[in-house]
This record gives sequence, C-alpha cells and structure tokens, in this order.
Amino acid sequence: MKIKHLTLALCLLTGFTFASAQSTDAPGKDYNPIITSVPSLSIAPDAAATGMGDVGAATDASVNSQYWNPSKYAFIEDEAGFAMSYTPWLSQLVSDIDLAYLTGYMKLDDMQALSASLRYFSLGEVILRESLGDVGYAIQPYEMAIDMAYSRLLSRNLSMSVALRYIYSDLMSADDPAGQAFAADISAYYKKPVYFGRERGFWAIGVNASNIGTKISYDAGNNYYFIPTDLRIGTSLNYPFNAYNAITIAADVNKLMVPTPQSKDEIYSDISSIAGIFRSFYDAPGGFAEELSEINASLGMEYAYDDQFFVRAGYHYENKYKGNRSYYTFGAGFKMSMFSIDVSYLISQAQSNPLDQTLRFTLGFDIEGLRQIIGR
Repeated sequence: MKIKHLTLALCLLTGFTFASAQSTDAPGKDYNPIITSVPSLSIAPDAAATGMGDVGAATDASVNSQYWNPSKYAFIEDEAGFAMSYTPWLSQLVSDIDLAYLTGYMKLDDMQALSASLRYFSLGEVILRESLGDVGYAIQPYEMAIDMAYSRLLSRNLSMSVALRYIYSDLMSADDPAGQAFAADISAYYKKPVYFGRERGFWAIGVNASNIGTKISYDAGNNYYFIPTDLRIGTSLNYPFNAYNAITIAADVNKLMVPTPQSKDEIYSDISSIAGIFRSFYDAPGGFAEELSEINASLGMEYAYDDQFFVRAGYHYENKYKGNRSYYTFGAGFKMSMFSIDVSYLISQAQSNPLDQTLRFTLGFDIEGLRQIIGR
C-alpha cells in the first residue's frame, strides 16, 4: 500500500461519514472534507469535555486544560495534578485501535503554571498487500505527540499561554521514514466573576490557535502534508443556584486552518503552512457559504453537586459535506480531594457512523490530596 493511500485511510479513522448526496453543479454542495495528516491530533482525549459535546475553550480550569486551552492553568487553584485518559477508538468496527493520553500541570506561583501532555494513538494491526492475491504482511502504525506549555496571568481576569509540540507519525512503510513535525499553540482566557444574588459564578471566553507549525513528510521530503492547525473560540457561564448546586453552560466553535481541497489534481506541497492558514479563510470553491460550512459548533451543559458529583450532556455539529460528524454526548464524573473519575458516551446523529457508542475514561489525581493521604 502506498503511503498516500495509508494516510487517507488514517484520516477516515477520525470518523468521517460519507454523505449520500449526489454531485451537483452548485459549488460547495459536494462532499469535500478537509483532510490532514496526523488526524489523531484532532481527537478530543478527556471524558469531562467530551461529555459536554467537545467544549473546552472557555470552561473552568481543570487538569485536562492542556488540549483545550492551556491558558486556563494560570487560574487553577490546586498546586499540581495529572490525569490519564483512555479511548477505545472505532470500537464498533475494530478492537485494537485506541488513544492513550497523559497530561499534568504544576503551578509555579499564583501567576504562572507549567503543563505538559503525551498522547499515543495506536492503529492496531494493518495488513499491507501489493496485490489482491498477495498474503501481505502486518504492521502496527502509530502516531504520538508530546507538548509543554507555559501560562501566565496578565491581569486579574486575563491569561495567555504558549505551547510547543513535537509530533511523530510512523506509518511503518518499508521504504519511507516516519513523519515528524513541530508545532505551537497560542491561547488566551478571560474569566470574570458574576454575582447571582449572594452566589458567585463566572463568565469566561477563550481562544486557542493550535498546531501552528511545520508540514509533515512521509517520503524524505518529496511531498509534504498539512497537520491539523485549528482555531477554537468558546464561551461559558457558570450559574450557582446555592452553595451546593451549580450549572455550567458552554459553547465552542472551531475551524481547521488548512486549505480546502480544490480538485483531485491540485498539489499542496508548494503551499507553506503559514500561507495555508490565511488561505483557509477564503479558498473554498463554494465561496463564503462553504467557508461557513467548515465551522464546527459544540454546545454543552454540566450540573455539579457540591463540586463532587457531575452530570453532563452536549451536542457537536459538523456539516454533512465536511465530514458529517454530528453527535450527542453524555457524561458523568465524581471528584474527591485526591482523585477524580470521568466517563463520557457518544451517540451519533448520522446513521452508520463508526464513532457511534464511543466511550472515554479519565482518571485524575491532585498532588496535594495525595500528599495528605500518604502523610497520614
């Protein structure tokens, strides 16, 4: 199997559902999703945010903020923590594809924080054949990324962050090396207290431009492919009913800042990653209407009791011509002083979507809570 064919197969593993619409003469009305390399970078890793429909740009700071908006760590109250997440991917089709994710943070002082994460996406066993009658041989391709972020309060209500990331994608080709890339995230978070009678909640907005970096090559530089550079903007409102009950409503929109495919013959190797970011806002064949269709939207809600028990629900929308990954999500969580457990469940809106019934699990730990338990 050629590298480009395997790369396309990996992109389909992100859960694209092919629309049944026929080709039309109207621009922007054909199935035309934006396909990138290293698609696993776009898979949301933790169960808390995915239980709310994949919102996270402006929700409250948590141990899992690294993927969504690392600027939030500057607001987090706990000294340090880490979390592990696991997602069996496309479990309705195969049993050996999964995403493992480890993240953690440490406050340097009241103004600053360091954070990092490691993700490993295993594609299980893939059989490569040169022809229909060939027995073939098995490979186990995988993708991984490691990153570190620095976040800082710029004022009482505003923080910003910069993250650096190393990306490694090994498609196990006998003739070609693994792909490598470097990227950066730039994010900001604004959080303001809001009073509802005697109770204090908060309103927040957040923005995260992620995976701004180099393109990746799987054939020693002969061809280069875009990584999933993404812009995410969100807002949230936390409303406390009383000292024990609170609800959070959050909404995100995000767009891939990668050029829209124009034709089967177009070659993107000559377009730089930075030029591709600017081009992504005006190059859709269907004009402004198709550009709007490339924006995904998420809406989520979380009910919290005594900041210990959590129930979540959400909805994620993607245009049917751009991937058709629209789904409902549900989740629950439990938190104590030293650890937290979260789980989420996905129900696809589209029929026969391989993402349907996806489960995610997250186990988090608070360092100070662990110290108190160990010190007893």
